[in-house]
Amino acid sequence: MKIYTRTGDTGETALLGGVRASKDDIRIEAYGTVDELNASLGAARAELVRSERLAESVAESIDAILAEAQNRLFDLGAELATATGATISFATLSEPHVAALEGSIDHHESSLPPLREFVLPGGSAAASHLHLARCVCRRAERTVVRLAGEQAVREIAVRYLNRLSDLLFVLARAANHGQGVTDTPWRKAAESP
Repeated sequence: MKIYTRTGDTGETALLGGVRASKDDIRIEAYGTVDELNASLGAARAELVRSERLAESVAESIDAILAEAQNRLFDLGAELATATGATISFATLSEPHVAALEGSIDHHESSLPPLREFVLPGGSAAASHLHLARCVCRRAERTVVRLAGEQAVREIAVRYLNRLSDLLFVLARAANHGQGVTDTPWRKAAESP
């Protein structure tokens, strides 16, 4: 399989199902942003491997969750890349995938100190990568919502991305906590006199 086909040189690409679409079409933007999210999870996973102060069990747990999410995002990307009305011949997201994210949130949140205020994204390098992935996830969610306003999109796609962004926030806190790094609380600007 060749990497380059030259078929996109005029600013169009093929959707699954054979329909061609402009590369600035909202559907292309949606699955492209999901792909960007997937790449950001890959970067977070790479940083987890480098995190010397993070307990191996915590790093392995987070890595396994992110690996599963990367595979499900590939499923979602394929679904979003399928032309409206075309037959889907591959596995798609389902309720158990959303439930698994919720289970991971509950599991990791149970070991964290209660959150009583907003925290700034950052802390350890691993947590920073997870926070960045969370932001990309929120953008992917917004883009899929826009697509759903124009074309048929299964509502589970939005729910999965919404829950994944919540999980990434919790995992960022877990990465900080596992390395002994305290989350930095947001401090409001002082009111002017």
